[in-house]
Amino acid sequence: MSSMSEQLTNNFSLSSLSKASDLKKKIIFTLLSLIVFRLGSFVPVPGVDAGILASIFQQNQGGILGMFDMFSGGSLQRMTVFALGVMPYISASIVFQLLTAIYPPFIAMKKDGAVGMKKINQYTRYATIALAMLQGWGLAVGMEAMTGPMGSAVLTPGFFFRFST
Repeated sequence: MSSMSEQLTNNFSLSSLSKASDLKKKIIFTLLSLIVFRLGSFVPVPGVDAGILASIFQQNQGGILGMFDMFSGGSLQRMTVFALGVMPYISASIVFQLLTAIYPPFIAMKKDGAVGMKKINQYTRYATIALAMLQGWGLAVGMEAMTGPMGSAVLTPGFFFRFST
């Protein structure tokens, strides 16, 4: 009698993987998304002095700034385009999970099955964009307030910097 793992290895072949085109598409999309995210986590935001920013983070390693940098995977310290990471999406997902438990219209949507969950997921995506804009604005305003021993971390503070960030 053979074990379950032996049966699986005997029945496994690479030709069956080549037939799973939907799975291949999902794997390729995931890999490309990861590559884009990693590249974006090294593209700096224009208008930020990297040297001053590094000295500010050196001074505040153990504080809340260090914790936020840890959650962003080091992108906050480099002040990159993807410094927020997945935090806006996670925040929006948590809010909508709570709303589906307490807010009657969302409770009804959740009970609608796949159609309702599709609507809730769409609302979550819209809320993600709104939260990302709000958090990005807050990040830009916070960056303008950061000063190190050599001056401000932002080269030209003002509305244009906040909007572009």
